[in-house]
Amino acid sequence: MSLTLSSASVDGLRAQFSGGLTGPEDAGYDDARAVHNGLIDKRPALVASCVNTADIADAVRFARAEGLEISTRGGGHNVAGKAVTEGGVMIDLARMRGSYVDPVRRRARVQGGATWNDYNRATAQHGLATTGGVVSTTGVAGLTLGGGLGWLMGRYGMAVDNLTSVELVTAEGEVLQVSADTDPELFWGLRGGGGNFGVAASFEFETHPLDTILGGIVAYPLSEALPVFAAYQEVTADPPDELVSFFGLVHAPDGSGHKIVAVPLCHCGDIATGESLVAPLRSVGTPAVDLIGPLPYPVMNTLLDGAFPKGARNYWKSGFFKELSEDVIGVLVDAFERVPSPMTGMVIEHFHGAVTRIDPTATAFPHREPGYNLVLTGEWLDPADDAANIAWIRSTYESVAPFMADAVYANYLAADEPERVRAAYGPNWERLVALKRKWDPENIFHLNQNIDPGG
Repeated sequence: MSLTLSSASVDGLRAQFSGGLTGPEDAGYDDARAVHNGLIDKRPALVASCVNTADIADAVRFARAEGLEISTRGGGHNVAGKAVTEGGVMIDLARMRGSYVDPVRRRARVQGGATWNDYNRATAQHGLATTGGVVSTTGVAGLTLGGGLGWLMGRYGMAVDNLTSVELVTAEGEVLQVSADTDPELFWGLRGGGGNFGVAASFEFETHPLDTILGGIVAYPLSEALPVFAAYQEVTADPPDELVSFFGLVHAPDGSGHKIVAVPLCHCGDIATGESLVAPLRSVGTPAVDLIGPLPYPVMNTLLDGAFPKGARNYWKSGFFKELSEDVIGVLVDAFERVPSPMTGMVIEHFHGAVTRIDPTATAFPHREPGYNLVLTGEWLDPADDAANIAWIRSTYESVAPFMADAVYANYLAADEPERVRAAYGPNWERLVALKRKWDPENIFHLNQNIDPGG
């Protein structure tokens, strides 16, 4: 174990701990501390691999007694790398991935270490689904606590709009079942306030009948970006709730390095109706590839997985548009011609439908305006390329900043953007600060997009 922890104190925790405890001198330590973003390289004093809620509570109390910083790892996918601490206790939920589905009540309970692939496979056994991410390796916990966009958000809202309760371990090590009935204010804060109020041991969601969707990707050479964007504007001008689509400048997945413009989409309604709605996107000349067709919903949620491999080095910038036009696309295309990494992409996400019919203050997640969000997903493999790739992402974002609103999705914030955290919570900031003062006045849980209890 680390010299910062006495063997006696760790042995005391181990005596009652159901999971595993791993320190820097133990086998498997490097795997245990790794998160999805290979750019993050922190060394916790102890990794507490929990298998149940009691383990989480014990780990919280232990870290506080030892005066150690706490981080929480759900899926470990967050680009800012907040899941791992330097020199503190990493509470790792990766072994807590169970799901239980009640098809009669149409509710599903899932543990805090599960991925959306785990959850989608479980609910699909009963012909049910919940909005949850567009990359299946993403953790349920982090995505949900930050809002939770996904392919079904037009019809069913964000993940937080489907959340019915959370089993929460507080800063005092208490275990609470939080819902609109038990504590409506804390439940409000958990729906978009990130990991600021405790460790989420499990989540219960409302589910919806869903089996086969129309989905996939249609792509063209980058030279066709403007006509494809024109078709995308047509399709997203007034779509039904069932259709969610994105617009991306990316690299061909075959390893060729060819730059393409791609539109991934999901229509969770009548297949024939969906075919008609997306026809304009499939007839902009001759597609380089057209992979749109009927799919099981869990398969749809895996289609982008290959673009986000674990261990790649990631640096992202993101924000909501106040204006999206051909001029903006032209700026992005020009920048993409000079992109330093064949793994990097630019993705525009369309928000409409159910997610935008909820008041911005009804949940802690505030971004309810119809429109578009940009995320620049910088990815590369060689540490020697860090400076060039980070510089490109920053300069590209600066080039489109005049077109961006003062709003950002908390789950996309980089580690070096603390000044933008207020923009992530928008009009809900002061209410969240008051909630933080009540539940975590010492800011024990600060490795997140942090709500400082000092305001």
